[in-house]
Amino acid sequence: DALVAEFTRERARLAEQRDREVARLTEESARLGERLRQATGERAAAVSATANAAGRMQALATGMLADLRAMEERHSDEAVLADLLHLDHRTAQAGRLADSVAVLTGARSGRRWARSIGMESILRGAMGRIAGYRRVRVHSSSDTAVAGHAAEGVMHALAELLDNAANFSPPTAEIHVYVEEVPAGVIVSVEDSGLVMGEVQLRRAQQAVAGETAGLGGLTGTRLGLAVVGRLAAKYGLKVSFRPSARGGTGVLMLVPQDILSGPALPAAPGAAPAATPAEVRDGRRHTP
Repeated sequence: DALVAEFTRERARLAEQRDREVARLTEESARLGERLRQATGERAAAVSATANAAGRMQALATGMLADLRAMEERHSDEAVLADLLHLDHRTAQAGRLADSVAVLTGARSGRRWARSIGMESILRGAMGRIAGYRRVRVHSSSDTAVAGHAAEGVMHALAELLDNAANFSPPTAEIHVYVEEVPAGVIVSVEDSGLVMGEVQLRRAQQAVAGETAGLGGLTGTRLGLAVVGRLAAKYGLKVSFRPSARGGTGVLMLVPQDILSGPALPAAPGAAPAATPAEVRDGRRHTP
């Protein structure tokens, strides 16, 4: 009887201890769940605020570019015009950064053109958005045009790839761009003579442009730009891959698929301005050596 009583007391004690532990864990789980919900809400609010700010910056940059180009038309003094063109180029770079933030936060990004934009203009526009535009050499182009709804995304993706090549190669090294028409679409190759990517770097870069980067945490520098390329690639069906460059650095290939190509670009009707002309196309032409 004594053993039974002792067993009963021990069982009751253990049951009470278990109940206390279950209650503690339940309370802790509820507390952590509430913190998670709060953090999720704060993150969503921060992303929304960032997207809103990016949209405002996009509008501001677009307005500034329009004002600068109106000034460029009014002034003939070479020194003044050179200063205006410099500000024009800087503003285009700021606009690209705002577009990048918009892409990463899921906001509406960039512009939509009412007509197709020729591949040469796409390339020139991309060049006009990077600091190292003078180092870019376009060796071949194509008469093919990109559909208006996708032209901005293709231009932005190319600008990020060109900027990446310029940042990771010697400051005086040239960046070489080749365009080739293939049955699947158009392949744009960007070749630099900078650092050769190691296996780990190459894998991370490929994951980024494939849209496999999880979340926005830790996206800085080149990882930010490649993540933007990944988002744009997923949206427009672009295929991006890296390879060693014959020039000693890294080469990147971007396939623009047939379903967003529209054949040769049509010129604007005589005496009439096109519905929308990419600001950066003009910028790229003016700055091309």
